[in-house]
Amino acid sequence: MTALRNTSVAPLSNAAPFAIRAERASDVVAREALLDACFGDNRHTRTCQRLRDGRAPAEGLGLSAVAEGRLVGTVRLWHVSVGGVPALMLGPLAVDDSCRSLGLGAALMEHALAVAKAHGHGAVILLGDAPYYARFGFSADKTGELSLPGPFERDRLLGLELRQGALDGAWGMIAATGASAPKAKASRAKKALQVVPHAA
Repeated sequence: MTALRNTSVAPLSNAAPFAIRAERASDVVAREALLDACFGDNRHTRTCQRLRDGRAPAEGLGLSAVAEGRLVGTVRLWHVSVGGVPALMLGPLAVDDSCRSLGLGAALMEHALAVAKAHGHGAVILLGDAPYYARFGFSADKTGELSLPGPFERDRLLGLELRQGALDGAWGMIAATGASAPKAKASRAKKALQVVPHAA
């Protein structure tokens, strides 16, 4: 896993180097365009978005990947309660098409999980493709009794314990518990997005 203090990630194959760092206010427009390009304009209507709306990511767990001064990847983790058990929900994870073969998605995942563990979090859950996320230790072993506030595919609800037993007995509805997003920043971000056309 990537060292917590060293936010640089070594170049992979013959690719240009990229760095993973805490997201900045200046990343908002590029991050939103990247998410639109990866997930489509309907991403705001998806079930997991209901757990993020109006919330700020967990402290230190909004991450950006940058290559040659350009944002090329993003991942964020959010505070949730999984049937009364505190956890983090990961998502969305997005990588620019030009960097898909560089291992950037894996680097973002490993870095985010390392930071979450160092901050003392016990578990991470997500909604995603089991074959991809299994390499990081995610499985549906302890998520069978959990629900989301909207439609979802049961086999895509995955969990990872950063501390053994952290998801033992977890059941019920997953609910957002994180701090509210600062309204001033959210308003500025919305205005900024209105002047930038959405990516195709």
